[in-house]
Amino acid sequence: MRNNFLLIMLVGIIFTGCLGYKEFPVESDYSYAGDFKKYKTFNFLDTRSSGPDSSMQNDVIEGAIRARMELQGYEYSEMDPRLLVSYKIFYDSLFFTGYEQPDIEMFLEYEENVDQEMDPVKYNLRQGTLLVLMYDRERKKSIWQGYASGVFSNQYFTDKRYLQGAVRSIFDQYKVFAQGFAVQKKR
Repeated sequence: MRNNFLLIMLVGIIFTGCLGYKEFPVESDYSYAGDFKKYKTFNFLDTRSSGPDSSMQNDVIEGAIRARMELQGYEYSEMDPRLLVSYKIFYDSLFFTGYEQPDIEMFLEYEENVDQEMDPVKYNLRQGTLLVLMYDRERKKSIWQGYASGVFSNQYFTDKRYLQGAVRSIFDQYKVFAQGFAVQKKR
């Protein structure tokens, strides 16, 4: 009986560890002015000129963002990328204004028929929020932002897989593929 109890506890601990990165709330919103069907290339916003802000320089986060963008068909380009991607870690709690909107896929499919009023929503983001922002370089506008609250208040914040999971959770909100990326719809 004791061996069964230990086995159940061990399985529970392993299962909990696998799901650990889903403990934080994730939200996103986008600009109706985004030209989402025409983006193909991206690069990261150069943050070196803003000083040594470590909340904007993390190789694991940047690598996870790059991998996810490439998985969705975007090409990393140093020559005139259309999208610039940036991220920032907010170590303190903060109030943030987002917007109540239809899912981005619905907007892209029914763009003309979607009510494009943006109802602001106030979010109280917990300590350790990761914000990812996409900026249309040609239009000079922010077009999408995704954020996970409470990421860096967790004991796993130095774990590479945990950070990669946080980025994946944010990008699960951005279900847009690069222009020309072949996606077959199931019929």
